[in-house]
Amino acid sequence: MVGVPSAASDAAGTVRDAARSTPAAVAVRVGILAYGLTHLLIAWLALQVAFGDSGQRTDQQGAFQTLAGGTAGRVLLWVLALGFAAVALWRAGEAAAGFSYRASRKEEVFSRVSSGAKAVIFAALTVLAVRTALGGSSGGGGQEAAAGVLGRPGGQWIVGIAGVVIVVVGAVTAKHGWEKTFTKDMTLPLDTRARQAAVRTGQVGTIAKGVVTALVGVLVVVAAVRFDPNQANGLDSALKTLAAQPFGSVLLVVVALGLAAFGVFCAFDARCHRV
Repeated sequence: MVGVPSAASDAAGTVRDAARSTPAAVAVRVGILAYGLTHLLIAWLALQVAFGDSGQRTDQQGAFQTLAGGTAGRVLLWVLALGFAAVALWRAGEAAAGFSYRASRKEEVFSRVSSGAKAVIFAALTVLAVRTALGGSSGGGGQEAAAGVLGRPGGQWIVGIAGVVIVVVGAVTAKHGWEKTFTKDMTLPLDTRARQAAVRTGQVGTIAKGVVTALVGVLVVVAAVRFDPNQANGLDSALKTLAAQPFGSVLLVVVALGLAAFGVFCAFDARCHRV
């Protein structure tokens, strides 16, 4: 049995070493930049909804469909997919290999869990980008998943708990944004203005992402309480629900600017993140 942990450790080390090679590191940085571009597109779509165009999808699928509208955009979408795949593999390697530079065991465990979750997210983005580039669609997404779970015994509890977990994740994300925890994984620019820009856009953008994530979680909880899977439709539903509230257009503009700030931050992160 001793050989099993050893083999797992060796495999994790191999993945980590591969990620540190120059071509792989470049691919990872492209993926981080692609993630930023995706958020800039979502912010743009959200602004259109805020100013009256409710037909736009304000989520990753909507962003990718916007790119897929032309030949150049479709080619760029393939580049994004490759970048997302590189980040997914890199994050998986981090989750397996660990973070030796963390100050405590608790921080390292949290970072490994976080990297594992991000690996799943980027793998999903890869699949969605490829499907969109090929002319397909992701379908009902959250609605289909929620409907399937709600139809099972105890489904309302499962969906409700999942929603609470998403709310907690959003709150933790916003907290980390406020505390500028993301800087621990970056080698910040020496130039004072560039450093301030990286930190401020990261802080505002991460808080905005946390708020939106928490809102998605709230809608998932509502879907469980009302036994209505239509409520659990991810980011698009969350932003449009926000727009429908009193002063919703103003709130949506603020959130969109926050997501745009995160997109700009990813440009800094692509250059400065420890890979």
